[in-house]
Amino acid sequence: MHLFLSVGEPSGDLHAAKLLTELRRHLPDFRSSGLGGPQMEQAGCQVHYRLTDLAVMGLFAVLPLLGRFIGLVRQVGRWLDEDRPDAVLLVDFPGFNWWVARAARRRGIPVIYMMPPQIWAWGGWRIHKMRRLVQLALCPLEFEQEWYTARQVRARLIGHPFFDEVAQRPLDAEFLARQRDARAEGPVVAILPGSRTQEVLANFPVQLEVMERLHQRFPQARFLIASFKDRQRELCEGMLSARSDALPVEFHVGKVGEILELADVCLMVSGSVSLEVLARRVPAVVLYRVGWVNWIIGRMLIRCKYISLPNLIARRKIFPEYVLRTIDPIVVEQMTADLAGWLADPIACRRQQQEINNLAATLASPGATQRAAQILIEELGWGEATATARAAA
Repeated sequence: MHLFLSVGEPSGDLHAAKLLTELRRHLPDFRSSGLGGPQMEQAGCQVHYRLTDLAVMGLFAVLPLLGRFIGLVRQVGRWLDEDRPDAVLLVDFPGFNWWVARAARRRGIPVIYMMPPQIWAWGGWRIHKMRRLVQLALCPLEFEQEWYTARQVRARLIGHPFFDEVAQRPLDAEFLARQRDARAEGPVVAILPGSRTQEVLANFPVQLEVMERLHQRFPQARFLIASFKDRQRELCEGMLSARSDALPVEFHVGKVGEILELADVCLMVSGSVSLEVLARRVPAVVLYRVGWVNWIIGRMLIRCKYISLPNLIARRKIFPEYVLRTIDPIVVEQMTADLAGWLADPIACRRQQQEINNLAATLASPGATQRAAQILIEELGWGEATATARAAA
């Protein structure tokens, strides 16, 4: 029972690692290999290449890495030939994973896509690739599963694995206690700069502008910055020191859950972490800054109304969100005013929390990883194989 995975995003690395652990719990003879990240390695996967190190978005970010991606696709074909898996599981990262799917289908290997590409948002013409290359899509969102099914792609709803991680991940009690001792000094503003270095470099300067304006209005507010990696924390520290030493800022790595648990409000870069913000019921403002070329391409191709997952799921604006090309002072002031309104008006803040709570109550439930594992076992006939092996023994 061998599953080959291709996972390119840090969040996908975490989702895949949880899934591998769950599969191993049911299947003693299960093994996995492929492309991924450190979380998958810790879950026992033979990671041939750290694809998560190449997580980028946008045409100009991809171009310098094009040769490396082409070489990897060729190598994937060799790995599939040398150690043929029962199936290939793709997680997000469609630009590269389409090529992995082609390599697998060319060899007659079933392809299953967990967290499939959001082609309902843009590039709907790519649906023919899904029909041709993918045997089954495991969808995190109900409307997504409905969208794919209506277009003749086999799709099953699993829910979002992010909620599994929120439910299972223990919070650092000592960290929380220390921070709560300091909380009497003023409100806490969570700052989430993104999980990709490219995102951090583009968006953290905008967040700094908002932080400076908020500090002028709420001098006692503390800003807790949740970095994904040490290198990203260092980049943020460098950007901060280049412009201001006056802000009451703390940098922490790997403490997203704890910081959200402490936060009164949050300023976040759009991404799957928005689901943890939802699950922890924190009023938040969402931003995403893109370059001019990506902005123009997006205006031509993107067909969805919102950029953040909670708003997409709710099909209305729960979290205020802003897409920027440059550091626009008017937009910076609007974001500041949103956050300041909640900090200054407890009634407005409670009203926003109730909106979030209503959505979270219907959505933020765990179980996606278990459902995905069970569907894979059924789809690939692994349950029958395990039962036969036990009977023979």
